[in-house]
Amino acid sequence: MSMEDYEKALRLGQKKYREQASSGNYPYLPVLDDLLAQTDIESRTSLGTIDVPLELIVGTSTEGRTTAFASNFMPLLGPDSEFASKWSQLVDALIDEGQRDPIIAYEFMGKYYVVEGNKRVSVSKYLGSVSVYGTVTRIVPKLNDDPEVKLYYEYLEFYNVSHINYIWFSKEGSYRRLMKILDNYTKIPWTDEERALFRSSWLTFNKEFKALGGDKLSCTPADAMLAYIELFDYASLFEDTPATIRSNMTKIWDEFLLIDKDDSVALVMVPNEEAPKKGLLSKLLSPDPEHLRVAFIHNKTAETSAWTYGHELGRAHVEQVFGDTIETCCMDNIEPGDAYAAIEKAIADGYNVIFTTTPEFVNDSLKSAIAHPDIRVLNCSLNIPHRFIRTYYGRMYEAKFLSGVLAGTLTRNHRVGYIADYPIYGMTANINAFALGAKMVDPEVKVYLEWSTLKDSDPYENLKKNDVVIISDKEMINPSDSSREFGLYAEKDGVKTNLAMPIWHWGVFYERIIRSILSGAWKADGETDDLQAVNYWWGMSAGTIDLIYSDKIPSGTLQLVHILKEAICHNHFVPFTGPLLDQDGTLRCEDKVVMPPEDVIVMDWLSDNVIGRIPALDELVDDARKVAVHYGIAPDNN
Repeated sequence: MSMEDYEKALRLGQKKYREQASSGNYPYLPVLDDLLAQTDIESRTSLGTIDVPLELIVGTSTEGRTTAFASNFMPLLGPDSEFASKWSQLVDALIDEGQRDPIIAYEFMGKYYVVEGNKRVSVSKYLGSVSVYGTVTRIVPKLNDDPEVKLYYEYLEFYNVSHINYIWFSKEGSYRRLMKILDNYTKIPWTDEERALFRSSWLTFNKEFKALGGDKLSCTPADAMLAYIELFDYASLFEDTPATIRSNMTKIWDEFLLIDKDDSVALVMVPNEEAPKKGLLSKLLSPDPEHLRVAFIHNKTAETSAWTYGHELGRAHVEQVFGDTIETCCMDNIEPGDAYAAIEKAIADGYNVIFTTTPEFVNDSLKSAIAHPDIRVLNCSLNIPHRFIRTYYGRMYEAKFLSGVLAGTLTRNHRVGYIADYPIYGMTANINAFALGAKMVDPEVKVYLEWSTLKDSDPYENLKKNDVVIISDKEMINPSDSSREFGLYAEKDGVKTNLAMPIWHWGVFYERIIRSILSGAWKADGETDDLQAVNYWWGMSAGTIDLIYSDKIPSGTLQLVHILKEAICHNHFVPFTGPLLDQDGTLRCEDKVVMPPEDVIVMDWLSDNVIGRIPALDELVDDARKVAVHYGIAPDNN
C-alpha cells in the first residue's frame, strides 16, 4: 500500500513540476541558502521545539535535497530508487506510530526551511496533516524599507505576545489591528487557554472560508478573518455557529475581493448629477421621485467641535435648498462604541440616507449597510475600500496650495509654519501642497511642521522659537471659540492677523449627493466596476472646497492666487506636478508628470522644504491615536 502511496505522490510531484516549468518558475524546492546570500541578517534565535504549520514549510535549507522534490514537497525520484523505498516505509511509520522525532528547520520571513526531515515533511503533507513539530531557529533580517520586511517585523511583535505562527497577512498594519481587537480578550503574553481559543476560532473560520472558495482569492485567510472580525467581532467566531459564520461571510464576500486589489477604490473626482438616459417605456413606468429622509450622525457636537459644526452647517444648507421635500435629523455626541446602535435607530425611524461624519464610524456604517442593502450609507473618510458603503472627502490640498502661495509671498525670512492635527490619509497631501505653493513663489522657503495632537508639545511655542510668524492652522473654528488661530494668519507682538481661510462647503457636497440620488446618477457612480468601492473626492471645481481672503492681502498677490485658482478649477494646473522631491532628496514624481490621485491620497512622505516629521502613534494624545491607528499614516514604533 505504501508504494502505491508513493506513486500517487510522485504523480502529484510531476504535475506540479510541469506546471512550474511551463510557466517559467523554478520547479524545485526553494533553497534558504540562496535567499540568505542576498540578505543582511540581524539575528538568529532558537525557538525550541514548536508546532510548525505544514503549509508554511516551503523549502529546504541547502540545495542537496532540493531536486528530489517538486515545489509542493511531493517526490520526483523514480519508484525504484532507495529514496522511494524509504519514503514508503515512512508512510507506514507515521500512520502507525505518529511523528517520533522533531524535524529541524529554520524560520525566515514567516516561512520554514527544512534542515533535517524533508521526507517526513513530504509524507505528512501527502497524508494531509496540519502540522509537524520541529526544532526551529529563527533568522531575522535587518529592518529596512522593504514592505515584506516591515510586515515581518509586525509579525514578530504579534508572535512575541501570542506565540501564534500560523496566520499571515498581506498588508502592513494588519497584525497591529488584530492585536488591538484582541486586547479585550487576551492577556500579555497570551495564556494557553487564549491560544487554544484562538486556534479553534481560526480553524472554524478557515474551514468555512475555504468551503466558499476562499483559497482561490488573492487575499490570505488571515486578511479575510481580520475583515470579518472588524465587522462581527472576535467573539462571533466562537459564539456563532459555523452556519452563521458562513452566512455572514457570504454577505461580505465582496469585502474579501477588495482586500488585495490595487485599484480597490474608484475615485469620483467631479460630481455627476445627470440621470442615466431612459427609453420611452422606462419613462412611462418610472416611479414617483423617492422621498429622502437623511440622518447625520456625529461623534461630537457642533458646540464642542468645529468639524461637527461644519457638517451641521451643511445639513442646514440641505434643509434650506430642498425645503419640505427632504427631511433631515442630527444624532450627535455618539461614542464609537454606540455608532452601530445609532445608525440602526436612524434606519428603524425611517431614514434612508445615512451620513456618518468620522472615520471612526466606518466599520459600524459598513455593518449596517450590509444588513440593510436598500439604505444608502456614506462615511466621511478617505482611502477606505468598502463595497457596501461609499466614502467622501474633499481635496483640501488645493486650497492649502493656494494658502502656501500666500504664505510664501508674505514671509520676510523664508520661514512659514504649518500646524497639523491628525496624521491620517489626506493630511500629508495638505502639508505638501502648502509647502509646494510656498516654494513656487519663494524657492528658499522652509515650512516648519508642528502637530497639535502630540503629547507634551506646544506647537505655537516651537514656532515662536524658530522665528516663524506666518502660520497655517486648523481650517475652521466653531463660533463659541474666540481664538484667532485658524486658517492662515500672521502673528506679531502677540497679535494675530487672519489672512486667509480654507473652507469646507459641506452643504454643497450634501446637496449634490442628494441631487445625484434623486436623479439616478448615484446608481451610475456605483457601476464603474463591480470590484471597486466608491469614494467621492471633490475639490474646488465642485464648489466643495474654497479659500477666502482678507482685504489685507496685496492686490497683486490676490491676482496671482485667483489665476492659480482658476487654473486648478479647470484642471489646467495640478499642484502635484513633478519634479517632486521628498526630505531625503528622493524623486517622488518625474519632471512635468502629474502625480495620480491614488498616489496623492496615500502620501506617507514630506516635501524637501518641510522641516519636521510624521509622528509615531505612541507620540499622539489618546483621541488622535484612536483615529490614526486605523486610518492614519503614522508609523508605530512600539
